[in-house]
Parts: sequence; structure tokens; C-alpha cells
Amino acid sequence: MITPLRFLQLCVFSIVLPTTSSTTSSASMLSGREDGLHAEILRDEAVARLNQLGKVSDADGYLERTFMSPASVRAASLIRAWMEDAGLTTWVDYMGNVHGRVEGLNASAEALLIGSHLDTVVDAGIFDGSLGIISAISALKVLKSNGTLTNLIRPVEVIAFSDEEGVRFQSTFLGSAAVAGILPVSALQISDKSGVNVQDALKENSIAITEENLFQLKYDPQSVWGYIEVHIEQGPVLEWVGFPLGVVKGIAGQTRLKITVRGTQGHAGTVPMSLRQDPMAASAELIVLLESLCKNPKDFLSYDGHCNDSTVESLSNSLVCTVGEISTWPSASNVIPGQVTFTVDLRAMDDMGREAALYELSNRMYEICERRSVSCIIERKHDANAVISDSELISELKFAANAALMRITGEIQDEVPVLMSGAGHDAMAMSHLTKASSSYLHENFVGMLFVRCRGGVSHSPAEHVLDDDVWAAGLSILAFLEMHL
Repeated sequence: MITPLRFLQLCVFSIVLPTTSSTTSSASMLSGREDGLHAEILRDEAVARLNQLGKVSDADGYLERTFMSPASVRAASLIRAWMEDAGLTTWVDYMGNVHGRVEGLNASAEALLIGSHLDTVVDAGIFDGSLGIISAISALKVLKSNGTLTNLIRPVEVIAFSDEEGVRFQSTFLGSAAVAGILPVSALQISDKSGVNVQDALKENSIAITEENLFQLKYDPQSVWGYIEVHIEQGPVLEWVGFPLGVVKGIAGQTRLKITVRGTQGHAGTVPMSLRQDPMAASAELIVLLESLCKNPKDFLSYDGHCNDSTVESLSNSLVCTVGEISTWPSASNVIPGQVTFTVDLRAMDDMGREAALYELSNRMYEICERRSVSCIIERKHDANAVISDSELISELKFAANAALMRITGEIQDEVPVLMSGAGHDAMAMSHLTKASSSYLHENFVGMLFVRCRGGVSHSPAEHVLDDDVWAAGLSILAFLEMHL
């Protein structure tokens, strides 16, 4: 195995250009830089495949590809063909995930898994999920083309997960959760809007999943070395700092709340302001409180045994809160509402800090409601712990990304940014598998590489990644794999 430092030395050596003639043309310099960069596979073919996959849709005029839909099945077949073109052995499992694997020099060694999802949201962009799959396949195809694919020191397996977005069955990570062994049997009976359940949707596509073979989908934790994922950032940070790639230090933990505020319904013209018990005005104050706490957690949280200095500092850098839905009853312009309901989405990298923020938020919300003589019910609807990327994988991915960018530009680059992910990814589910398989040095042996997207826009047809950034992503995965030859 090549160490990251030795790999960087080799990369620096590989980009030194001949200087025997002072009249070396810019064209020959460009040719020298492109030599060995495999732009035809990692950029040109990868971009063409992204566009081709982006046309595989269940809808006319926009991209929609949900779990086990006709377009999803066609996409899976296309991806499987690309895997085989890269020299991988392929199969489709009982949850519709597409696998492509090369055994390398030691088929019994722990495997490196690389994955992302093939499903989309409604009216989607073409890069979300697909970029991670195609980048991995392209990097392995380069190894095949230069005759080193079988020289990998461990098995490498690419997985195109059948469902991450959860659009059809309102249940995210069906594909990766099954592989990680955390998908409950009850998930097979979840129904879509047409009354078709997950098990029936698979059966319609000749996949006869049962309770028994659902459990068989779980990978043996001892057979897994780690999991990495390439994904568009879905945010503006990389574009803002002017860098095409970033390494993810972790995925934020998340809590969703439903807040119900009840007051006294009344006539908008006859009830004096001083006598009102208005849940709308109370809710407005609660929402402003939420914004203030998330912008300035240091002003709200006390330093005690449950919230130390490092926790508060972490919250200052990662805490985000959103009110995405709000409804009133009876919702008439001339009626003081009797009830207001709104949602809170709260995310942070530090789970203890997230709990501290929720505790402080709840207490202050109850105080405001009591002062305003309205009732307040706070319900926790969803919780997911943060996933911290493994420090060794962070280092290796940073080295690989730096090496790739040096190869492309011929120049030493600034250090690749390290950033958090506020969005959930298949890596969250896969961390349960790699946590069980990791050694005493690693908590979650997962890593992610983010790729810059224009304006930070995602889940939209306006989603866009530059062709050269697609190239950089593929070259980074190639560099990572070359460290495991």
C-alpha cells in the first residue's frame, strides 16, 4: 500500500514538465499535463453518462426516478452495463441495489465499498447521487484500462443504492439501510400513494424479497474495510471559497419537532389587544427565539456538566434551524386563530450540543407561552445522530483530492477544504455497518468527498457541476484507489 505522503511525492514528480528548451510551446505543455489524466474517461465519458442517465425518467419534461419505478429499473440496467464495462462482476440484490465488484489480490480481505443512490426527487437535477456512482465506475475503468485493476490490495465494490430520497414510500435509505442491516422488516409493508407496498414493488420487478432474505442482505461487518461516497455539496461553501472539492468531516445530527400552540379563537375586530390569547403572535415570538438561539448559541447555553466550551463552540459553527411548515386554524383573515402548528428542523454536528439546544429551546418556548397565556405542545418526530467521518479517511481523501488537482493544473494547490454536511446521505446508514467493523481506532470508518455545484443549488433541474469538476472528482477517486494498489 502506498502511503499518502509517498503518493503525493509521486504526483508532484509526475507533473514536473521538461525544460530542455526555452521555446516549449504552451500546446506541448498542455499535452504533457493531460498525459495520464484520463480525461476521456473521467471527464468526457463521465459527463456523457451523467447526461444519458439524466434522461432516464418516469416523467415527460423533467427528471423523476423513484424506487422500483420503470425508469429506476432502466437506470439500474444501464449502470450495471457500465460496471461490467469497467471489469466488475455485477449483481442486483433483493432490495434492487446494483453491485459491481473486483476482488483484487486478496478476495478474503476486508472490502472497500463506494456508493451513492440512483433514485431522484421529483423535478430533479442530473448530478445528485448519479455523480458518485459514475465517478467510482470511471475510476475503476481507468485501472482496468492500464492493467492494474486486479492489483488492488483489497476487494473494491461499487453500490448504486435503489432508494435514498424516500420519495415513493416516504422512507429514506431503503437501499443502504438494507445493506447496513438496519432496515426493519416492517419497512417491507410500507405503502405508496397507490397502495403498493415495498415488497409488492420489488415483486413486480421479479425480486421476491422475504423477511429471511432481507436479513441476508446485511453485510458481515468483519468483511468491510470502509465506505466512501462522492456527492455534490448541495450547498454554496465550495463555490464561495473557490474550490472544486471538499472533504466532509461529518454529517449533522437532526431533530424534527412539531410545535402546536393553542389560544382563544375570536373576532378580529371585537377582542381588545390586551385581552387576546393569540397563538399566532406567540408562534411568531417562538420562531424569532429559535432563530436567535441558532445564530448565537453562546448567548443562550450555560457552561455546565452537559454543555462545555467545546460543545458550545461546535454549535456556533454547525447549528442550523429551520421552520419549514406553518398552518393555522381556522385560517381566516378576520378570525384570531385558535391554533397554530409549525415544524422545526434542527441540525448540528455535536449530538450533546444539539440536545442542549433543544432543552434550552423547549424551556424558553414554554416560558413564552405561559407569559402569553397560550398552551404549547412540543413533539419530537424524528431523531438521527451525527456521523463523524474517520480521521484516517479524511486524511486519505484530502491527499487524493490535492493530488488530483495538482495533476490537472500542474500547480501545488491550497489545502482542500474540510466541511460538514447538513444533508443526510447514504453514508449515514452505512456508518452503522462500518462502525461495527471498525478497529479500536475508528468510530465510523466512512468518508465523503463533496463536489462544487453552481450556486449551491440541488434538487432542481438548475443543479449543475462543471465538466472539469466532474473530472476532478473522478481523478480523486482514482488517486484514492491508487493508494490501495
